[in-house]
Amino acid sequence: MALGAQQRDVVTMVLRRGMTLTAIGIVLGVLGAIGLTRYLDGMLYQLTPLDPATYVVVPTLFGLVSSLASYLPARRATMIDPMTALRCD
Repeated sequence: MALGAQQRDVVTMVLRRGMTLTAIGIVLGVLGAIGLTRYLDGMLYQLTPLDPATYVVVPTLFGLVSSLASYLPARRATMIDPMTALRCD
């Protein structure tokens, strides 16, 4: 913001970076879980290894938590006075 960015631009940039990393992690995690289903079969109780509800709910919750974890610090960073931030660096 000290270099002319708007609050909306800062929040958007931080959210975009956070959600990109989250999407990569979710895709790799789901692919890894699908790849390891035959090993998980013996450890699951009353659940199939490819349970659709699990593969929808868990990534959705991770995405929501990650977006909140990215938004809160971004929003807090926009509240700092740009001159104060420049003086600290």
